[in-house]
Amino acid sequence: MPTDRSAPLSGIKVIDLGRVLAAPFATSVLASLGARVIKVERPGVGDDARQFGPFQGKTSLYFASVNCDKESIALDLAAPADRATFEGLLEIADVVVENFSPGVMDRLGYGWESVRQRWPRLVYAAVSGFGQTGPLSSKPSYDIIAQALSGMMSLTGHPGQPPVRVGASIGDLVAGLYLALGVVSAIHKRTRTGTGDFVDVAMLDSQVAFLEVAVTKFTATGIDPAPQGTRHPSIAPFQAFQCGDRWMVIAAGNDDIFRRLCGAIAQPQLAVDPRFHDNACRHTHLDELEAEITAALAPHDVGHWVTRLGEAGVPCAPIQTVGEMTRMDQIAARAMVVPIDDPSLGAAKVPGNPIKMASVDARTSRSAPPQLDEHRARLLAELAARVTASQY
Repeated sequence: MPTDRSAPLSGIKVIDLGRVLAAPFATSVLASLGARVIKVERPGVGDDARQFGPFQGKTSLYFASVNCDKESIALDLAAPADRATFEGLLEIADVVVENFSPGVMDRLGYGWESVRQRWPRLVYAAVSGFGQTGPLSSKPSYDIIAQALSGMMSLTGHPGQPPVRVGASIGDLVAGLYLALGVVSAIHKRTRTGTGDFVDVAMLDSQVAFLEVAVTKFTATGIDPAPQGTRHPSIAPFQAFQCGDRWMVIAAGNDDIFRRLCGAIAQPQLAVDPRFHDNACRHTHLDELEAEITAALAPHDVGHWVTRLGEAGVPCAPIQTVGEMTRMDQIAARAMVVPIDDPSLGAAKVPGNPIKMASVDARTSRSAPPQLDEHRARLLAELAARVTASQY
């Protein structure tokens, strides 16, 4: 029996009205899974991200990072001719994705209630700062707003120091991931019901969902979690340590690993010290434990300790720069940093697809990000051919 090697979303058409990051990241995930993504942009300007640096020639690398594998057409949704083209695209689409403020698409005549009347099979996915409901739904938001309001920034950084934003824009990125998951779920449900659905994802909601145990801990105890630096809120030792030349992380996730750690750093007495007998004790006496481990690590560089701890089966790693990560054999083996098929972008690369499937060959490159309105002629010809075919 022949094996189908096509990507899982092959044949799915997505209209991407997204700007900057949350929605474009969601559609980038869908594109990496095989969907055809048609990016609808403002004439003359395009996605705001096209103006964000850094640049390679005239191309924004910020824009390129989440818009490879897409097509572009520029449409003014207030102009009759462009509205007709947009509606033609909706006729052939499975999904439309947008991240306008709630109400914008309604005012244009393309909100969910209007769309589902005309295109009942269409999946409509919207991501915004606060979602379509609630007292803050009409308020604007950015990544840092979601991180601040969710409590995420109160957990990030070191005790007694100013609050810290997570280094990547997880307010947008996590919302984009949930939006992509919602879209795939709605497509799956459509196979049973025959009708589309409205997927409503909020950046704030998504950050709350990513708080791990913090919500449960507070609601059970009434005590607000505080920033721990690199320490884990429940497990010890599970943090960064200074070695002779640089920082590394050690994750002793259970008592057996802790005993192996003690042997590997030539401090077997720590394993039988009453202060460090089990995880609860270690967490209570974490300052003393950190001092003991740091002193033991100081004489040697991180390479020595990664080897020694690795041989003992203790999870550990140096804290790498992004540049060091890109040179890892593991990253190459998993095709997780791949080139863009565009010579004008030089050595620029983008993240690969982290979702590996046995029946799909991993891609080793991504198609070039589209120039603004680059695919207009092809898309108009496709829509015209469809109209002509329907007349016979």
